[in-house]
Amino acid sequence: MIQAKYKNLLLATAMFNLGFVIWFSFAPFTEGIADEFGLSVAQLGIVSSAAVIAVPLGRIVIGPLTDRFGAPITAGFTLVLVGIFSIISAFATTYEVFTASRIVASLAGITFVIGIQHVAQWFEEENLGLAEGIFAGVGNAGAGLGAYFTLPRIFGEGYAGPLFASNWRAAFFYTGVLAIVLGVVYLLFGDAAKTEERRQAAKQGVTLKQWLYVATRHGAVVLSAAYVMTFGLELAMNGWLGTYYREGFGQGDLVIAATFAATFSIAAGLLRPLGGWISDVFARRELEPLPWFDGRFREQWTFITLVFVVLSMFGMTAAGLTGNIYAAVLAGFFVGLGCAFSEGAIFAQVPAMFPDNSGSVAGVVGGIGSVGGSIYPLVFAAPFLPNLHVGYAIVGLTMIPIVALAAWVFQPHIAENATEDGWFIDENPTANGPTGSVPSDD
Repeated sequence: MIQAKYKNLLLATAMFNLGFVIWFSFAPFTEGIADEFGLSVAQLGIVSSAAVIAVPLGRIVIGPLTDRFGAPITAGFTLVLVGIFSIISAFATTYEVFTASRIVASLAGITFVIGIQHVAQWFEEENLGLAEGIFAGVGNAGAGLGAYFTLPRIFGEGYAGPLFASNWRAAFFYTGVLAIVLGVVYLLFGDAAKTEERRQAAKQGVTLKQWLYVATRHGAVVLSAAYVMTFGLELAMNGWLGTYYREGFGQGDLVIAATFAATFSIAAGLLRPLGGWISDVFARRELEPLPWFDGRFREQWTFITLVFVVLSMFGMTAAGLTGNIYAAVLAGFFVGLGCAFSEGAIFAQVPAMFPDNSGSVAGVVGGIGSVGGSIYPLVFAAPFLPNLHVGYAIVGLTMIPIVALAAWVFQPHIAENATEDGWFIDENPTANGPTGSVPSDD
């Protein structure tokens, strides 16, 4: 059973890592893509936004489907679909075909929700923060180690391969082939849940009424909003930083600009398990650095990380205005650190709060959170800004209401009922059926 637990964690992590490589594989090649299709900097911001446009709805839909059919089926189907359209984008000869195929290929981003549900089906509550952090952290590192470090070095400037003369076309093609292969492997060797009891509990809550009820609980809403300003920000930064360091500081070399951008991605990815682990520690040791959230241990750590993200965004603008690219890279690292800690904290809370609906809630939180990845690049690249540095502070200002919402929900008298109380829908469709915690099946 122990080997099966880690086998499925490994499959989920590999899926998500490759998914992020594919999702952000266009980012280090924006200069070549812009040259071929004649795009301006503002248009590159639109392309960056379009690359995540299908993900929010896709995540919301795939969450309950994963609860219903199990992760191996949804993972296999998603990876094969993404692989096919990544290959199509490699052969695109018009901007319209390229953009449309990359939108479908961007569904690689929904692998996050599939993996969150899959890991939650195999690990117990006391270790969920660390397990989900390992999955999401190593997976997120695909944006940095894969898209920013590996791809530009394998498919660098002057690349000439057996099938393509353009480096970005080769990158899209070969990562698409890998996705198809991994999809088949996942379908053949993945196991949906630790026990049949746990599998049936996940299936139970996938009706539309139950989904609407869960999605409108205070806990789901605040974690979704918090994920907008953390994971949504990570998406935006992953897709934008290569362009920012190149255009904002005159770093024209592809590998150098991508390497600078990767410092953010690596921090946001590899340090995420630490954020989840600290949430576990807060819960186990009942740590209370913020006494006004008395007894809400995971919530206190989550709130601390949200405040840190806001402050780091103002730091990003301040560093950029100095004109020193190394200060900006360091500031970007701290933004990534804040995202990592906060995302780990949020997804330690999701399966702990909603154990029988982890796929559905992960879909809601992950889907809504992805919206930031479409909106923030438009702010970063807005033509009315005096320079490319100011956009970070503007985004930081928009995050303050989300932190205020978290402060309200995390109050003890509200937080203790955050999975039952909510907006719009009052009656729980499964009130007369079995609900509650994950079955004890150790």
